[in-house]
Amino acid sequence: MSRLPLVFICCSLFLVAPVQAQLALPGAAPATAAGGEVSAPKLKKEPRKASSKTGAGKTSARTAKLSAPGFDSIADKPLMQNGELGLLQISGSGDSVQIDKLKLAGEGVSDPSQHCVVDIIGEAPIKATRVDSPDGLERFEVEVPACPFSFDVLSGAILVPSQITACVFKAADCQTSPGGLWGPDGASLQPEADAITKRRAQAEKMIGKALQALAERAQGNSDAARLLDDQKAFPGQRDDACHAYQNEQALGFCAANLTEARAAMLEARLAGFSSADAKETQGGKSKRKTAHKKKPAESAPASAAPAQD
Repeated sequence: MSRLPLVFICCSLFLVAPVQAQLALPGAAPATAAGGEVSAPKLKKEPRKASSKTGAGKTSARTAKLSAPGFDSIADKPLMQNGELGLLQISGSGDSVQIDKLKLAGEGVSDPSQHCVVDIIGEAPIKATRVDSPDGLERFEVEVPACPFSFDVLSGAILVPSQITACVFKAADCQTSPGGLWGPDGASLQPEADAITKRRAQAEKMIGKALQALAERAQGNSDAARLLDDQKAFPGQRDDACHAYQNEQALGFCAANLTEARAAMLEARLAGFSSADAKETQGGKSKRKTAHKKKPAESAPASAAPAQD
């Protein structure tokens, strides 16, 4: 019997309102989309402790705490793409995390001028699997037919990486892309204006410290040099990613979150460099110990036999 998801669509066309479509999933664990690659569940890792011997180590713990506030900041809260489109609501804790509501906004496949929304529903919530991340943030992967995606947990928001191709729901005649920042309604953030400004300023400060530590390593470390060079493009990339977030010019909520994410990434990479340096130092000590092991004592020359009378 085919395991392909059953699709039920209820569409109504309006001149202004978007087309509404429902994608019904047959169970709690949706089938992986063709070509989609989903990592196996992994145990939650404790936050990496930075080395106290480096300048980066002195700020790593503070930056990780600032930029990775934890799952509680998004649990059971309605999140919208760019603060105004679709809907994503998550619940759970630890390794038991699930998506209870998921609506993806997009445009028609046959008529791109027609807006549409795909409401993905199932017999049970969609599981979000925790995976390892090199960027200092909690990361989860979500299996949705035709549209698998991952997200990083930020402060009151999640960040979904941009996708190369759109997610196409043929039965709904709708194509979407979940990439971008999903957070609160941008119009509701005005009371948090001062807090948002302070968060960004602190994240910028952390980035400055991280860049200073990277500069000290750059001469003998090509990865550190590359991170320094990449940083030049970050402000422009942040502006491109955030310009569509509702009320962004007035509040800068998206920019603050992406700045915190950047700070967490730089500090995580610095912690990785420190760990590699520590292993290299330990390896050098082991080699020296081996080289200086006591050599076997040489056998004493045999005494000449006494002369016979």
